[in-house]
Amino acid sequence: MTRPRRAAAGSGERFAVLDPATGEAFDEAPDQRPEELDAVVDRAHEAWRGWRTDSVARTTALTAAADAVEEAGAGLARLLTREQGKPLSESYAEIARTAARLRYFAELAPRVQPIADGRPVHSEIRWRSLGPVAAIVPWNFPLQLASAKIAPALAAGNTVVVKPSPFTPLATRLLGSVMSTALPEDVLTVVTGREPLGARLASHPGIRHVTFTGSVPTGRAVARSAAASLARVTLELGGNDAAILLDDVDVERIADRLFWAAFRNCGQVCMAVKRVYVPARLYADVVEALAHRAKSTVVGAGLAPGSRLGPVNNAPQLARVERRTAQALADGARAVTGGSRLDRPGYFFAPTILADVPPDSPVVTEEQFGPVLPVLPYRSLDEAVEAANGTRFGLGGSVWGTDLDAAEAVAGRLECGTAWINHHAELSLAQPFAGIKESGVGVAGGPWGFHGNLRPFVVHRPEEA
Repeated sequence: MTRPRRAAAGSGERFAVLDPATGEAFDEAPDQRPEELDAVVDRAHEAWRGWRTDSVARTTALTAAADAVEEAGAGLARLLTREQGKPLSESYAEIARTAARLRYFAELAPRVQPIADGRPVHSEIRWRSLGPVAAIVPWNFPLQLASAKIAPALAAGNTVVVKPSPFTPLATRLLGSVMSTALPEDVLTVVTGREPLGARLASHPGIRHVTFTGSVPTGRAVARSAAASLARVTLELGGNDAAILLDDVDVERIADRLFWAAFRNCGQVCMAVKRVYVPARLYADVVEALAHRAKSTVVGAGLAPGSRLGPVNNAPQLARVERRTAQALADGARAVTGGSRLDRPGYFFAPTILADVPPDSPVVTEEQFGPVLPVLPYRSLDEAVEAANGTRFGLGGSVWGTDLDAAEAVAGRLECGTAWINHHAELSLAQPFAGIKESGVGVAGGPWGFHGNLRPFVVHRPEEA
């Protein structure tokens, strides 16, 4: 029997949630104390005892949860846009992706695997769930990234405690409430609050897997916290994806795709294009094409009709984007368009194309995570590949050109987890998603992400007593 679910018990304290389009508070969320997690995790452990036993029931429940998310789509979308800032159409797309991911993982179930090793013993692998999972979610795609952690964990038979960013707690709380109408009690719990709530959740001795998406420094802290109980960790951390344009690229044909690969969600995408390398002879054309699109893009509140780019999500991130841009300009870069925040309420920053950027400027070597794109010329393809690989990140990368074989050869030289040709940051639910270097630990997505929420249990049985 399923029923509407109460929120996790709280202290009664609350914190303000701001609308990034105005910079003003529009609602509040519970500010739960770290010590309250003991009861939450205990209930998740008790719920796990029943949830782990029946994969057919899990499939049914997760499919019903996906239906419930779609039915609640309008309310979820408006709330998501209000607290995150993205255009309403993008919020609807995020909700559709959330429901699709629930359905995809609902169809996955652990299967017994025989071991054929030539011995007179019947051996097989039986996959078992881990227990309560902690899902710590950032503010750029609150629902999509929550579902990327919730769906495989629940499908594998675990229970989940979700902790969203304090910048975007409300839509995630609503998502948890909506999904829980289709789930047994305490299988899914959303807790909200400011630090050290997340650190306490990651270090809680009752949590068996910590999955986190966010910055490299916070990822390191999460890993240290999880080490206290030797919990498994999956970390999807920062990216500084490079796009390499080849000499035969059709600039006008790819300019729209390239621009939105960098600026979707106001550039607040871990695997967005964050730097572009262009053959010297095409440099002026590419800069002009991207600048034209930046100048003509409508920037406004996500709920305003016609807005294509919303605000930066929060004041600290806006300040970071401003610092990165100001440093680049001080280093000698030129803002072909944009270059500063917009003179209006809220956290708006003008879409910015930077030319003549020194290759060692932090806007190139570090992740800006905002609506700012440096464009750099190169003289040789080897130089471009070396520059693309020359940071501490390795999440994604892309190559753009007319000769697909040549583009694929260059893509194969990129040091990253995923490489695209003539597009960027498009992921299938069925594919693995992982970074190298400081961009992450572990694998999300597809059967690989599903099995990351399971452990093998091997049984040996002799053929005769």
